[in-house]
Amino acid sequence: MRALIIDHSAPGGLRLGEAPEPVPTPGQALIRVTATSLNHGEVAGLGTAPQGAVLGWDAAGTIERAAQDGSGPAAGTQVVTLGLDGAWAELRAVDTDWIGVVPQNADPGAISTVPVAGASALRALHRIGPTLGRRILITGATGGAGRYAVQLARLGGAHVVASTGDPAAHAQSLRTLGAHEVIPDPAVLTEPVDGVVDFVGGRQLVAAYDRLAAGGTLVSVGHAAGDGEAFPFGAFGGDQGRQDRSITTFFLAAHRDLGPDLTWLAGAVAAGRLNPQISWRGSWSGAAEAVGLLLGRRLHGKAVLEID
Repeated sequence: MRALIIDHSAPGGLRLGEAPEPVPTPGQALIRVTATSLNHGEVAGLGTAPQGAVLGWDAAGTIERAAQDGSGPAAGTQVVTLGLDGAWAELRAVDTDWIGVVPQNADPGAISTVPVAGASALRALHRIGPTLGRRILITGATGGAGRYAVQLARLGGAHVVASTGDPAAHAQSLRTLGAHEVIPDPAVLTEPVDGVVDFVGGRQLVAAYDRLAAGGTLVSVGHAAGDGEAFPFGAFGGDQGRQDRSITTFFLAAHRDLGPDLTWLAGAVAAGRLNPQISWRGSWSGAAEAVGLLLGRRLHGKAVLEID
């Protein structure tokens, strides 16, 4: 089969070539991939990936061969899939509890943005709890997952505060997605928030935690800042109305039974209730260009490769 193969001598570290077809386990389905979306975390690891490997987390396509154990959708079903590798190929094998069903005639490119970005945002908001009437802060709001989190929090009835390093450039688009407020940094907040979905880490996580109301939860999803967190003395004190605040870690790959969430997200994208915010789209032969833009953080939103 054709695949984007790790080749450290090629531009962007990738080349189109031939790779062995995956062999599904009994609990996996074989997927014929139509489109895949890129995530900053996976392209950031290209330089250290093994030569000849086939990477990729997100993919939309069609079930080529259903799982032998009878789980998951039937052959011929249009699906969206999540896996720890193998999405950048014509065929991939995927655990059936990481497969969502896609509405007929949906745009595969748009649907391929759902797995990591959409599911991370949805599950992080689930961890915070009910959002109706609550103030929710999203840091790193201009990224692919951040933009999904803004929309989902607004759909859940929250007052959404979006944090971005360049409000002048992104305020309008974030307000269009559902943000009520757009700020440059959590440190400027003057009112407490009931929950935080943090995609940045470092100093911004510390500042966001400081703005949590009593009983509030911060979900640490991403670490785009690349810095550690240094909390001042007394940050975890429960006095002065700060009792019962919490920070929780998050790792999407530790979540099972993602199929229903992926199905719901795909349906919402197909129906236009969620905007995938695609900022680059093209043939997988142009993967090097997309990777370069992502690594340079010159894309705000999602990059989609079509497996043509």
